[in-house]
Amino acid sequence: MATLGALQAANVIPANLNAAGFNNDIMTSFIPGGWSKYNGLDAALTRRLSNGLTVRAAYTWSHTIDNSTADFHSTNLTPRRPQDFFSFNDADKANSALDRAQRFTVAMVYDLPYFRTGSWLMRNVVGNWNFSPVYTYESGEWATVQAARDANLNFDSAGDRAIFNPSGVPGTGSDSTPLTATAGPNAGQTVAYVATNPNAQYIRTGIGAFTNGSRNTLQTPGTNNIDLAVYKNLNFTERFQFRLGAQFANIINHPQLIPGTNPGFGLGVNDVSSFSTVTSSYTNYLTPGKSEFNQPQSVFASNARTIAIVAKFIF
Repeated sequence: MATLGALQAANVIPANLNAAGFNNDIMTSFIPGGWSKYNGLDAALTRRLSNGLTVRAAYTWSHTIDNSTADFHSTNLTPRRPQDFFSFNDADKANSALDRAQRFTVAMVYDLPYFRTGSWLMRNVVGNWNFSPVYTYESGEWATVQAARDANLNFDSAGDRAIFNPSGVPGTGSDSTPLTATAGPNAGQTVAYVATNPNAQYIRTGIGAFTNGSRNTLQTPGTNNIDLAVYKNLNFTERFQFRLGAQFANIINHPQLIPGTNPGFGLGVNDVSSFSTVTSSYTNYLTPGKSEFNQPQSVFASNARTIAIVAKFIF
């Protein structure tokens, strides 16, 4: 029976690298072995109606598959390094962090048709209003459920994944507890692990244990958002025009618990980037057994309503 101590004492460095002297310190390398595949279908419909109303609807179905996404530590949701850096070509094949299977938008522009004629006061004070609502639905980003420890003892915990229990309750996670031998030559040594909750779908992998989890199997919440822009035009002459407006992002203030809200990257509900804030809470969101595991309301910002005032002078 193999013990944790025996596994930790073993030389896990491949013989050829050990013979070449690559056995003294950690080395980071960028191997040109990444690949990706994208398939997509999009459709759009534009309809111009009478009285100043234009409607445009667009739908995109797509699927992005890859074995690597972020080379640098720009996100915790998909580790920047593979679980096994000696075999990641197919072992890390999965839904990409950039994959958004469904995206649907409806945008309208309504140029208020009233008071287009008459006095300058009626046209420019009562009339000349423009309304532009936009509805967006988008599938959530895929993330990797992680052990957050060096489970496979290769000196790197960044890509080590959790154990997947196909009969577990979907979306639930559990930590694992070491089991020690009670008799024999290995008495007192760790020889196995047991799940704290055997009914969980994801179980945190113990150090030295084998994981069957794949990359990017947990989907974060999607976007379900309504924006609105309102503009007021003042026409001084046919050539000179002043536009004053307000833009409301997430106008109904519906919580959008999605990743990618780091102001440093300029992300939010209207961005399709995968990059997310690098914080310990994001790691806890992906670690089975943590109280934040698969609890978006505990780690993601709500992307509350924002208002921007804009002005433009056209000449």
